[in-house]
Amino acid sequence: MAGNTFGKQFSIMTFGESHGEALGGVIDGCPAGIQLDFDAIKNEMQRRKPGQSSIVTQRKEEDEVQFLSGIFEGITTGTPIGFIIPNTNQKSHDYSDIKETYRPSHADYVYDQKYGLRDYRGGGRSSARETASRVVAGAIAKQVIPSIKITAYVSSVGEISVNKLYKELDFSNIEKNAVRCPDLGIAHEMESYIKEIKKQGDTVGGTITCVIQNVPIGLGEPVFDKLHAELGKAMLSINAVKGFEFGSGFEGSKMKGSQHNDLFNEDGSTKTNYSGGIQGGISNGMDIYFKVAFKPVATLIQKQDVLTKTGEIINLQGKGRHDPCVVPRAVPIVEAMAALVIADYYLINK
Repeated sequence: MAGNTFGKQFSIMTFGESHGEALGGVIDGCPAGIQLDFDAIKNEMQRRKPGQSSIVTQRKEEDEVQFLSGIFEGITTGTPIGFIIPNTNQKSHDYSDIKETYRPSHADYVYDQKYGLRDYRGGGRSSARETASRVVAGAIAKQVIPSIKITAYVSSVGEISVNKLYKELDFSNIEKNAVRCPDLGIAHEMESYIKEIKKQGDTVGGTITCVIQNVPIGLGEPVFDKLHAELGKAMLSINAVKGFEFGSGFEGSKMKGSQHNDLFNEDGSTKTNYSGGIQGGISNGMDIYFKVAFKPVATLIQKQDVLTKTGEIINLQGKGRHDPCVVPRAVPIVEAMAALVIADYYLINK
């Protein structure tokens, strides 16, 4: 199975399955001499872990990271950083009913067709639990670029949206509610809606907005390695992501050029920022901002038609512990993938 490594100069290779012994990864290209803040790494893992509130999956995993190499006396040595995250709360029997069936909108069918077999326990390698390893790498990447600030937040759940620009929001409110929305009034509406969806045994999608500030000019490469192209790839590699837009995004397609052009100030900054901090695939020093769309979680705790390995359609109800809405827990994952991209291009630029 290829496709398990992300990044060029600063890279992460992840391994492990949802119900295996452990998840883990190998970070390569991290510079030597960085005094790691392990509390910061733990905090990022706490933000992603399951069981943290009533509106997410109740699987209980502490997600404690065990570092195996590349760190001596708390300082990076410049060699590969190996780590594992033990799985401690697997309930594989929850998935015994789907051993011979393919769930709709999951990777079950395509994995079986491509590889000839699959780990049906929680989706195996296709499970969103794999993202725990990305959060470890992203937490270290943030420490490679400490002057650059990366902030993500939930900007919509279903039809409920934050209608303010990111500059009008108080980011200190993000961690004050279970949804991770900086508009506390909208956050309350979102949380109530997610709880109602959960009672129905259904799921709902949403969007996450990410803002990257204090970015130096010059990150990104011409043509195929444009900065926004790599950010798009990073976000679209996250489980359940269905869309990515940066800057003015799809709304920009409705504007005239005379409205959309970012006119210069004398210091090289721009009066507006429809470009989203990136021009010609290269950062221009303005804030980078983008939005990521997540589909509803595919596992429903209600009956629906599934396909069996023998080609029959049968009615089956989903079991197990699943998120009714993935976006609150996906906030640190979006930040982690953004940090991996920015750290990678920062080191390439040096």
